[in-house]
This record gives sequence, C-alpha cells and structure tokens, in this order.
Amino acid sequence: MLVDSHCHLDFPDFASELDAVVARARAADVGRMVTISTRVRRLDGLLAIAERFDDVFCSVGTHPHNAHEELDISAADLVALTRHDKVVAIGEAGLDYFYDNSPRDAQEQGFRTHIGAARETGLPLVIHAREADEDVARILEDETGKGAFPAVLHCYTGGRALAMKAVALGLYISFTGILTFKKSDELRAIAAELPADRILVETDAPYLAPGKMRGKRNEPAFVVETARVLAGTRAVSPEQIAEQTTENFFRLFSKVPRPAA
Repeated sequence: MLVDSHCHLDFPDFASELDAVVARARAADVGRMVTISTRVRRLDGLLAIAERFDDVFCSVGTHPHNAHEELDISAADLVALTRHDKVVAIGEAGLDYFYDNSPRDAQEQGFRTHIGAARETGLPLVIHAREADEDVARILEDETGKGAFPAVLHCYTGGRALAMKAVALGLYISFTGILTFKKSDELRAIAAELPADRILVETDAPYLAPGKMRGKRNEPAFVVETARVLAGTRAVSPEQIAEQTTENFFRLFSKVPRPAA
C-alpha cells in the first residue's frame, strides 16, 4: 500500500469525476489520501469530499498565498476545527517568496499561528516553503525552541541545508513528481541522503505530474511513479519504499486510522 500525503481533490477539474479519481487511486493500491486546505473559510467543501470517502482525509489551514486574507483566524480557531474526525493535519501554511502573493510579514504571522495549532493539537503541520529556505529554517528553529511540533515540508524543492535542518528538528520531507524530472539531480541527491524514517511521497495533485505523465493532470494514482523513482534513487525496491513511506505517514499523520488487517 501507498499513501498520497498531499493532494487537492477540491480542484474544479476533479469535481465531475471525483469518484473515478478515487477509484483509480484505490486500484493503484493507494490506501489513504489527504486533501489539503488552502483557506479555512472553504473548509466545508473539503469536509464534504472527505466525508464522502472512507479513505480520504483533510487538513485545515491557510496557504501563504492567502495569508493576508485570514489573519483574523487564530490558533484556537484552527484547534477547534480539528475536532472533526476527518481533519488530520494543519495547513498548508508557510512562506512563498517566489510569487509573494501575500505580504511577507502576513505569511510569517500565519505560519507561526499554524505552528501554534500544530503544537497544541499534536497534528502535523503541512509546510509550504518556496524560495524562502533561510526564513523557514529561522522560524522552525525559533518555534521548536518554544516546544516541539510535528510537521512535514511538503513538495520539497529546497536546498540541502533546509532539509537537514528540518530533519534535525524532527520534521519530515515529502517529494512530488518533481523528483522524477530529468533536471532534478540535486533533489534526488537530497532524497538519497535523508534518513529512511523521515521521507514521504505525495502528488500535490492536480499539479506536478511525474515525468512519465507530464502534460496530464496529476492525480493520487500517480504517486506510485514518484515512489518508484524514489526507490531507485535510494537503491531499494519499490516494495520497500512503499512500506517505509506508508509507515512514516501513519507515524506522522497519527489521527488517520490504519486499514484493518
């Protein structure tokens, strides 16, 4: 079994064939999917999807692109929303200096608010980090000093220094189809070096389809291809990667029930 630790099933293109998308994931032996919140005020739509499928769960949070729109949402507000059985993570939140769609001070404020919610609930924070390695590392180290919290750097494309800092702080690193791209040698080198118990795979669907599927809309079933490439990168079998990343997922996303034996 594999898991897709990060996808966006509320994307409009999925709406007309959501049942088929989930069915294809199941046929590919993807046992659990977490669909990710980008705006707290749109959580109802995510919950409708998660409640529709036994194997789909969701997070709650505000993407850094929208941080300035939801600064009034407190850590306590996020904590209250996690009481729903299907809400298993916080975020995604973090810093995006590539697009800078939200002021950087608003992004940092939102990031720290989400960290507070992750610390209080023990649920993992899904971290977005793009072109902001130094500030992400600074905030993570500062906030960890106030108390540990579970988290994953999702869709990892940063440098080695941030990856190693995150692992040293007890965080996880998740890889998407970008890992499979021909020009991703540096990223594969990082993936090969990381501790086995700190790696995950995801799609970030509908974005970033793996190399073999380039040009197609990404979907959870395609996480199998990313896992296959990660296995080759680490010189282990696909079965070993599936077992390891699945175990890592359930350790981090501890609120997600394991399948019945």
